[in-house]
Amino acid sequence: MRIALFQPDIAGNVGTILRLAACMDVAVDLIEPMGFAWGERALRRAGMDYADAVRVARHADWDGFVRTLPGRIVLATTRGAEPLGVARFAADDTLLFGAEGSGVPDFVHCRADLRVRIPMRSGMRSLNVAVSAAMLLGEALRQTGGWPEAG
Repeated sequence: MRIALFQPDIAGNVGTILRLAACMDVAVDLIEPMGFAWGERALRRAGMDYADAVRVARHADWDGFVRTLPGRIVLATTRGAEPLGVARFAADDTLLFGAEGSGVPDFVHCRADLRVRIPMRSGMRSLNVAVSAAMLLGEALRQTGGWPEAG
């Protein structure tokens, strides 16, 4: 199981997702360009003391990312056809989340093997990307028996 972020805009959300990934023992893919400068210092600041505990792979672009995929792309989207409660996950899925301000472009949406939406109360637009990542990852790990061992 992996989490991928498509051209993320907000360093704080990336930091929260890095912490989630470290705690759940999943890798993170960052697909560039990002909306903020990235480097070792930014990683430490965003990931706090969890930065050393997470496996992060940076990809210069979408094509570079796609070449590394071990399994399906599962896209979290407000345009998704499959509600989270009925979506079925596999252990080698990559959970993909779009940029906070714009989501993903159509070519990324079309490439996804599974598109999942989190059902929400009518009139609400979307959840924070880090909250969405936690919800999808939690359900995916539950279904695949992928929760980390308690330490």
